[in-house]
Amino acid sequence: MTKRLAVAMLYPQEMNIYGDRGNLESLTRRAERHGFAVDQIFYEPGQPFPRHADVILGGGGQDSGQSRVVDDLTALGPLLKELADDGLPMLMICGLYQLFGHHFRTSQGDVIAGIGLFDAVTVGGSRRLVGNVVADWDGYRLVGYENHSGLTELAGGQAPLARVVRGAGNNGRDKTEGARTGNVFGSYLHGPILPKNPRLADELIRLAAVRRYGSFAPLPLDDSLADRARAVALSRPR
Repeated sequence: MTKRLAVAMLYPQEMNIYGDRGNLESLTRRAERHGFAVDQIFYEPGQPFPRHADVILGGGGQDSGQSRVVDDLTALGPLLKELADDGLPMLMICGLYQLFGHHFRTSQGDVIAGIGLFDAVTVGGSRRLVGNVVADWDGYRLVGYENHSGLTELAGGQAPLARVVRGAGNNGRDKTEGARTGNVFGSYLHGPILPKNPRLADELIRLAAVRRYGSFAPLPLDDSLADRARAVALSRPR
């Protein structure tokens, strides 16, 4: 019997302005190449939440988009924390990464409450942090593109996702990029991130498969195209 995985995308209409829905397509195709059948789920405010999801993804959006989803996200907060405590893998990019922290204070002084899954806060900066990023994630070079004015500060006990080699990352100051709590990943990297970083995609698949089926037996995949894209990204200036 073919094993199945369900991958849910949070708020694809509002939180997808940088093409982060591509992470859903990339993760789907990669899981299929590893032998899984994948069910894609698109979650919008007010709909029944897919508690059976094996991976949850979220993307970036403007301040106005964050404001439109924040009430629904706040209501989901306790459930998302429960699922995170149970080991459900999640990947949140940019705007939803910010709202997985305690709050986002915009440059106009408005405060958009987060759910506190990451021990972090974000404030709107006076300039945008834009350009190519290279960051070290457990000895693997993550590559991507950042475009954000929010400056995210991690609390002392909050682990970053990666350490910046080139680029700004969370705030352009402390060399951190993103955050990780358990199996929940947050990042500012667009591109989208998963096609350029297949090892991260495989880690999400591994975590999901182990949680649902108890094991993961990856198949050998031809990553030559991704490797070529990564080489170009690594060679680009900031």
